[in-house]
Amino acid sequence: MQRNRAQESRAAIERLYITMRHLFTRGTYKPMGVSGESLVNALRILSPEIYGTINDPEKVELDGLLYVMERLPKGIEQCRYVRLISREGYETSHLEAIVPPKRRRNCYRLDEHVMYVEMTRGRSDIYDILTHLTFLYIESNKIYNNSTDPKGNISINWRMLEEIVEKEQAGKKFDKEAASAYLSHLIGRTYEETVRAVEKFEKSSNSNSLYSIVYNLGKLAMEEIREDKDREISFSATLRERIGHHVYGERWAKKIKQKLDDLNLLERPIHIISANLHSVLNTIYAPQIQNLTSFEDIEKVASSIAMGEKGNPAKKIHDYALKHGFVDIPDESGTNIGAQIIDTAKLEKDFLIPGVELPAEKEHRPVFLVMDYAFGEQAYECMDELLKPYKKDKKEVALNIISVSIMGKAGILYGGKGDLMIPDAHVFEGTADNYPFHNELKKSDFEGFGLGVYAGSMVTVLGTSLQNKDILKYFMESSWNAIGLEMEGAHYQKAIQSASKIRKSIRSNVKVLYAYYASDNPLETGSTLASGALGMEGVRPTYLITYKILEKLLK
Repeated sequence: MQRNRAQESRAAIERLYITMRHLFTRGTYKPMGVSGESLVNALRILSPEIYGTINDPEKVELDGLLYVMERLPKGIEQCRYVRLISREGYETSHLEAIVPPKRRRNCYRLDEHVMYVEMTRGRSDIYDILTHLTFLYIESNKIYNNSTDPKGNISINWRMLEEIVEKEQAGKKFDKEAASAYLSHLIGRTYEETVRAVEKFEKSSNSNSLYSIVYNLGKLAMEEIREDKDREISFSATLRERIGHHVYGERWAKKIKQKLDDLNLLERPIHIISANLHSVLNTIYAPQIQNLTSFEDIEKVASSIAMGEKGNPAKKIHDYALKHGFVDIPDESGTNIGAQIIDTAKLEKDFLIPGVELPAEKEHRPVFLVMDYAFGEQAYECMDELLKPYKKDKKEVALNIISVSIMGKAGILYGGKGDLMIPDAHVFEGTADNYPFHNELKKSDFEGFGLGVYAGSMVTVLGTSLQNKDILKYFMESSWNAIGLEMEGAHYQKAIQSASKIRKSIRSNVKVLYAYYASDNPLETGSTLASGALGMEGVRPTYLITYKILEKLLK
């Protein structure tokens, strides 16, 4: 029986993950060798939306390339050898850490050929970076093919690009219009498309110029094909030993519980919120120092902060918060997940947000533990460790956790960027694990604010960079009734349900609140993650979810 595209795509994802696990266990592989070829073939069959024209033999995918380069260390396109490592002491060496802004991790350039990349977020992080690297190698071979004629002779376009990159590195001026014309032939794009892409890369804080990236990607492919200088990806022994053992999550959770203990907050009612590290802080403290009476007032303050307006109250709010129950816990564990504690007993006014009163007795006032966004499987590692009892003086002290709230970014299947999704179940793609749950948040809580709101199940995917339209349409149009896709929901639920129902380390009736805002619509061309960030469109959904979580928890 002939398989449909959705089945072929799901089989390709399965092959990708089996292959990546095998290569990780083996310790090293050549991306354009026999082992790497299986990854390349599976990725081509899958043809994820985020990688656009990956299957076009000539056109280099430009939006996908920028998306990837902002998440990989600057200069990685110049390195023949990429080594994925654990946290192994390089932070104490003389090597300067390179930290990509869109996927914060420490990376170290050893020399012109070698890049080390720290992996402390678990398997999802490793799968993510291997997928990105495979995409880069596919595009690099396109560049090489476009730089030679059918007889294998190097084209004038390549030689001119080489001169341009040399001038750029030396700080000399060159004709950008002529450079873009030469470049357009090598990436299989029109002159107009090339000029736009060059400008996008110039605005990126993490990326070298498009001229340099294309040249170096093509150069490595050329040296591999013509001079047998193979590219190689390897995994350190320490990384392979530590993966899956919650090494970083345990350190992270221990520090948070120790801080709660130091502040005598272990027995107080604790509400965990997984969100960004600004919306809860601003939503609680802005009304404490300004006469704000509604969500719309808070939104105006948030917008002025997000736009960087002169005189915006961000610093004033932060300084005030530090004196009234706010404690910042920067990450030192390697998880790259910062955390905050907000003790509402130290608020000056008797309300949490406008219209929501705090309990009269200060010992009953809630403590909010805010954690930054996790990444994929890392969500299970960190939440699982956080929900375990705190070990103190050889005794185990259970935390008084009342609720766990998750605000996340997700891909939406029905609406557009900025719309909201309220899930009632998480379906873990590629497994038989499904997690239905009672969500304290309802669709009706968010209606009337000018945003699209959708309710249904969410698909927890193995990696956002691996999704294609066929699989997503299957989940949307079938009886799964999926409204969106994200990477952490099932992992959080696994930790919450095992802690509350099986281990009994937290109360069995712990409240769960989930809401997502749409960062992209992977079913719409031009609206994938590669099309760029939400920007100001994200202020209202982010702060509305935060406001409704706080409102629901105390009402």
